[in-house]
Amino acid sequence: MSILIYTESENGTLKKAAFEVASYAAALAANAGSTVTAVTINSDNTEELYKYGVHKILKVSNDALTTFNAALYADVIKQAFDQENAKTLVLGSAANDKYLAPLLAIKLNAGYVPNVVALPESTSPLTLKRTAFTNKAFSLTQVTTENAIIGLAKNSFGLKEATTTGATEDFAPTLPASNTKVTNTDKATGKVTIADAEIVVSGGRGLKGPESWGMIEELAETLGAATACSKPVSDLGWRPHGEHVGQTGKPVASNLYIAVGISGAIQHLAGVNASKVKVVINNDPEAPFFKAADYGVVGDAFEVVPALIEKLKEYKANNA
Repeated sequence: MSILIYTESENGTLKKAAFEVASYAAALAANAGSTVTAVTINSDNTEELYKYGVHKILKVSNDALTTFNAALYADVIKQAFDQENAKTLVLGSAANDKYLAPLLAIKLNAGYVPNVVALPESTSPLTLKRTAFTNKAFSLTQVTTENAIIGLAKNSFGLKEATTTGATEDFAPTLPASNTKVTNTDKATGKVTIADAEIVVSGGRGLKGPESWGMIEELAETLGAATACSKPVSDLGWRPHGEHVGQTGKPVASNLYIAVGISGAIQHLAGVNASKVKVVINNDPEAPFFKAADYGVVGDAFEVVPALIEKLKEYKANNA
């Protein structure tokens, strides 16, 4: 019996989250005396999965799957699940994974537990630790169905190398007719996306206007980070809505989140609480964000951020 994982890719390249899912499944399989099978769709760097404990890869290559389609992708994964006689499916927590999970829960008659942050507390019954109340608490959830779907929270397990020697098979599932057609896709290019970023630099209304965003972008570029913003900033049209992070925007689970000129409304905090380290730069010492921050700088962002950029560039130059 194998544990099946779905490994998400973009433009043919597996995302970092795919290797974290593989690492988690490999540890899960080791505890259960099982193996890990990965299903990949139009991905090129699949052999790298063997470095993270995958034993077998079902490689799907089909032009009809070039653009993500939840219904078709769910059907592909279901056929792989049945072929491998799997009982457990592990997904990530990206937007596409969350579109797939409920469809797969129905197709597989499986219990689905999202936002999982650790290996099972128990396997009989399967008991999983997950975040709750917008990452303010944890809950233990039992799965009582025969099949289970685990949605792994981003950056919760990390990458664990466990090199295996596996076999790659071409997998040609039968694709049903789809009522959904993608006519156009717009994607940001040439910069780190919020979903994949290890570091996120975010700006708020404290920056006073869109003309101040140059220093946010420069700090992000220096750190190899993604840029983001608070909801009021996107509502004002200073930045695109795709950069809005928070409870009503994109969730952030980065290793480092730097908030510049953001007061820290509860909706914003709810969307960034999963970040491991939060740094706040604000000239108001009473800003709510300081209560949630790991590190805080009380000061004028227009003085602090340029000084920070200068020091970071100096550090990088001396440690190149």
